[in-house]
Amino acid sequence: MGTVCDATFVNVEVTLRKLGKGARAVTGRLVRAPRKGSVVVIEFPDGMHEYVTTPVKRVLRLAGREVFYIETVNSRYRLEVRSSKPQVAESAG
Repeated sequence: MGTVCDATFVNVEVTLRKLGKGARAVTGRLVRAPRKGSVVVIEFPDGMHEYVTTPVKRVLRLAGREVFYIETVNSRYRLEVRSSKPQVAESAG
């Protein structure tokens, strides 16, 4: 059997704002990063609800900043990284 090591992951707090009239911002923890063909998932602070986009078509990043513009199948978003904190997940055993 192999050994189980501690894993480090980054807890990223973001604000996702849909572009257009009357759009509201969603703030929470980024569960699934924006990647072409995948959906973006943001977990709300209550830990019980998530915001899920349609599949991503394109991701653009502003140079030198933690701001991304995301185009999905039917919407466009601005994703701003608020903070990122490395955390260690301890092994059980």
